[in-house]
Amino acid sequence: MKDEKKITLWELYLTKEIGIEFKACLYFFAILFYYCCYRMLNGIFDASILHMAVLIFTCYIIGYIQVYVLWNFDEADSMGVKEVAGMIICTALYSVVSWFGNWFDRNIIVTLIFAAYILFTYFCVFLIYRSKRRIDDKKLNEDLKLFQTRHKKSE
Repeated sequence: MKDEKKITLWELYLTKEIGIEFKACLYFFAILFYYCCYRMLNGIFDASILHMAVLIFTCYIIGYIQVYVLWNFDEADSMGVKEVAGMIICTALYSVVSWFGNWFDRNIIVTLIFAAYILFTYFCVFLIYRSKRRIDDKKLNEDLKLFQTRHKKSE
C-alpha cells in the first residue's frame, strides 16, 4: 500500500509553482504601484497595456529564476551574501527590462530609484516570509503540545 503521508513529486512541484505564482503577483503589484506613481507624477493617468504585459511576464520569469536558480533567496532563513547577491541580480534584471521596455522614459534617475525600491521590496518580502515562518513554528509547537496533552490523557 502506498504511503499517503509521504509528499509526492507532484506536490513538491505544485508547491513551488504556487510560490512562483504568489511571487509574480506580489512583485507585479509592487512594481505596478511604482509605475503608476511615476505616471501620475508626470500628469499621465493611464497605464500602457504593453508595459503591464511585459511587467507580469518579467515577474513570472524572474520568479522562476528566483526559485530554481537563485536559491529562493527571499524565503531564506537568514540574510547572507548569497541572498543579497540574488536580490541584486533580480533587481538588475528588473532595471534592465524597465530601461529597454521604456517603462520610465529611460530616465536614469527614476530607474536608479526604481532599483532601490525593488531592493527595499525584496528586503521587506524577506522579513515578511521570516515572520510568517516564526508564526507558523509557534502554531505548530502549540498544536504539538495540545496533541501530546490529549495523547497522554487518552492513555
